[in-house]
Amino acid sequence: MAFQKAFAALLIASFMLFHFTNAFQKVDYSEPSAPAPAPQVSQPLNCTGACEYRCSKSSRPNLCNRACGSCCHRCHCVPPGTSGNYEACPCYFNLTTHNNTRKCP
Repeated sequence: MAFQKAFAALLIASFMLFHFTNAFQKVDYSEPSAPAPAPQVSQPLNCTGACEYRCSKSSRPNLCNRACGSCCHRCHCVPPGTSGNYEACPCYFNLTTHNNTRKCP
């Protein structure tokens, strides 16, 4: 019985010590924290222009432009250059057709 009372007293004392050490921590209110920067609103991508450039060297430019345009509207990006560079736009790279072939040129 004495052990339980001593244990309870020790437990209460440790909680009080923990509480008071956290309560007396120094808080510096002299410098206000900087507000979080506002999110940048990006300009909408000109899918037509981006796809025309992307498909400029294609053997079937109309088909390429149509596929690129649908991919651009879904992903809001077109990889730079006329081919490759898919790492710049992973969504564009991962879109597939019903036959599991790549949709985007």
